[in-house]
Amino acid sequence: MLHRITDQLWHAQHRFHVNGLAVSSRMSVVQLPGGQLWLHSPVPISAALRAQLCELGEVRYIVAPSKTHHLFLADCAAAFPQAQLFGAPGLRAKRPELAGLQELPEPAAAPWAPALDWALFEGIPYANETVWFHRPSASLILTDLLQCWQHAGSWQARLYARLTGVHRQLAAPRTVRALVRDRAAARRSIERLLAWPFERVLLAHDATLEQDAHASVARALRALA
Repeated sequence: MLHRITDQLWHAQHRFHVNGLAVSSRMSVVQLPGGQLWLHSPVPISAALRAQLCELGEVRYIVAPSKTHHLFLADCAAAFPQAQLFGAPGLRAKRPELAGLQELPEPAAAPWAPALDWALFEGIPYANETVWFHRPSASLILTDLLQCWQHAGSWQARLYARLTGVHRQLAAPRTVRALVRDRAAARRSIERLLAWPFERVLLAHDATLEQDAHASVARALRALA
């Protein structure tokens, strides 16, 4: 179900299994100044969740923020056929069957600007994760780049979180660190990300940060520099 964070920001979590491992993923929902809704990293849309979203406004934009966060994009698009679909660089080539999928526009020219800004986190081409800043709520929105598994239910999930370094602490997972191919590009992306004055962080996996968010992110990103 949908949960409110601020007057313009909500989220919904979905729990599922990947290769036998229980994981959770968060969809972030932004209500734009005109009342339209922007969905980030979509999850499966149940009838109840669809009804909640429709009460908030018209779903106009659906964003798959990386080449790895797209599993439920088709499901979400079917629930909201009027919405425009956008994907991270390289996703259209990976998912050619997704009709209507567009490359993300330049940040300043995007239809959701200036409420939302985005940047490609460079140096990790496997994922091509895009990072997002919601200005009205001072919120940074991430997917896999940083994680904090606070609610890992099974022993397998807890073990995985410990092995990757994200069990109950904010960190760049060891799995992500191993994928860095250009440290200089990653450092440029870190500088750009930290230039945003965010005070909150929404992570796809699985916590949200409300305290000391900017300093915590800066510390965690050092592992990628």
